[in-house]
Amino acid sequence: MCDQDHFEEDLKKYSRRDFGAFAAAGLGAAALLPRAANAAEVTDRDVTITTPDGECDSFFVSPSEGRHPGVLIWPDIFGLRPAFRQMAKRLAESQYSVLVVNPFYRTQKAPTAAKGANTPISDVIPLARSLDATKHTTDAQAFIGWLDKQQQVDKDRKMGTTGYCMGGPIVMRTAAAAADRVGAAATFHGGGLVTDRPDSPHRLIPNMKAQFLIAIAENDDQRDPDAKGVLAKSFQQAGLKAEIEVYPAGHGWCPPDTRVHNETQAEKAWSRLLHLFSTALA
Repeated sequence: MCDQDHFEEDLKKYSRRDFGAFAAAGLGAAALLPRAANAAEVTDRDVTITTPDGECDSFFVSPSEGRHPGVLIWPDIFGLRPAFRQMAKRLAESQYSVLVVNPFYRTQKAPTAAKGANTPISDVIPLARSLDATKHTTDAQAFIGWLDKQQQVDKDRKMGTTGYCMGGPIVMRTAAAAADRVGAAATFHGGGLVTDRPDSPHRLIPNMKAQFLIAIAENDDQRDPDAKGVLAKSFQQAGLKAEIEVYPAGHGWCPPDTRVHNETQAEKAWSRLLHLFSTALA
């Protein structure tokens, strides 16, 4: 996961060449995300969700007609922002009803990173550290429950969940906390999926019923090369399907507004996500 010790080092290696011009031009994430030829028309709205700890400001988007599988998105350490709204809209255009949340609602409403993905990591690490496994779990249950109450969500079909960076561990806790509802789960450059702590996310795999996509950044793999093997063994022992792959890109490569965004590898990850959802949520 993003941390002060490695963040600047990784930026030097993986920073995109066009980021300065992109930021200076004030281009939004929509300028970077292609739209599918058969994209559905969608309707979106800001929503507030009641949890055991307060009111969470969130964004909900779904096809304008019909009922569709629900998807819960956990953003990265820079939080709910335009890039994730665009990612949610893009997913909704592929026939899903999508909720993206502000995981830091206990502390402040979005935006929680003053400069988006260009915010100094030291400014947002305290927000990530304000959360723990218990909060991840109670939030997941509240958000899944909220989705199930929406008329745009097909409650006869399983849900999906995705997470980026610090959202990776939360995805795994979501899949365990709502095992009967979550049929597909994906983490992208998720940090801390395997640790030596008693509450390590990988220890929850026996409690899950979802198919998984684990997309690992190459620099994360270099720092913890054993994690992918532990995950593969854990999924195999639990009898769960899991696609686990190391991508030739840096931590944070998927959201289009990050300094290390890698369009080619982000599009590959997106295509694998759509494949997972089309099979596991059919």
